Amino acid sequence: MASETGTQRPKYQRIADDLKAAIESGEYGPGDRLPGESTLAAQYDVAPLTARQALKILRIEGLVETKKGAGARVISFRPIRRHGIQRLARQQWGAGKSIWSADEERPVTIDVRVDTVMAPAHIARMLDVADDEAVCARSRRFVLDERPVMLATSYLPLALVEGTAIMRVDTGDGGTYARLGELGHAPAHFREEIRCRLPVAAEAEGLGMPLERPVVKLCRTAYDTSLRAVEVNEMTMDSAAYILEYAFDA
Repeated sequence: MASETGTQRPKYQRIADDLKAAIESGEYGPGDRLPGESTLAAQYDVAPLTARQALKILRIEGLVETKKGAGARVISFRPIRRHGIQRLARQQWGAGKSIWSADEERPVTIDVRVDTVMAPAHIARMLDVADDEAVCARSRRFVLDERPVMLATSYLPLALVEGTAIMRVDTGDGGTYARLGELGHAPAHFREEIRCRLPVAAEAEGLGMPLERPVVKLCRTAYDTSLRAVEVNEMTMDSAAYILEYAFDA
């Protein structure tokens, strides 16, 4: 079997690798236009379709954006560095700060919808509620620099939050966790599960990304001091928009 390394790699992959190396070295900076299909085809002695496949790889990986008639340009978007531990510290939301501010100084637009829904089976198990029990669902779409970066839905026991600020679009300073604290159920322990997969159509549409680019699926469960699950937050992140950082002592 032929090796996928070196000269045995498909020609479009080798072209893509060369372009990625040029972007990483700074030869092409944010906003710069890459050589077009015809130029790449002539330079590498390949068909224009092969050059197009190479540029498609860069688009899928979130390195360039392509517009009809304008070619491919290096994306100027700076990835979000998500501080997985510091952002959930009590001194963050307990001081009235948003979790988002632990990661980013850039302003973010958050589209929020609050609904009362029947708990999906896996959510009911995690919140320890009946399968036919209603829960509060807080759905958000995060947009940074005019780019959708994350979809998230938090599920909370309706018996716990009904009639509180958590059922409003704007929960106030410190967000949902600060309001849970006021109810005597402040988060004391968190558990996060992370996996990657290709997006379903609705996720790709909501994030404005190609179906071929993976998303990061992160599920966080918040527990109070009695280890009761008070929130399950399911997040879908554009993998090209995030760097997940975890810093902790040994």
